[in-house]
Amino acid sequence: MDISAFETKLKHLLDEVSNLPAARSSKTILLSARSKPKTGIKTPDTLDDSLEQLQLIVKYLIFDVEATRRENKYLRKVLEGQED
Repeated sequence: MDISAFETKLKHLLDEVSNLPAARSSKTILLSARSKPKTGIKTPDTLDDSLEQLQLIVKYLIFDVEATRRENKYLRKVLEGQED
């Protein structure tokens, strides 16, 4: 499904939701607004936040890789000890 078809279906669903009773439609519209793709120009603050988030994710990934290597090294030593 391409973007234009998705947006058309989303608009159709929003039109149907607007016909629901007020109590149900307000919550549904709020949830659907969260799912809309965010377009537009990013401000420097959001770019800085995104960069900081990316840096944190990379640090966690590096930590995970190093821990996995240590575990593999330890397990190899254990297996070599059992083979003898």
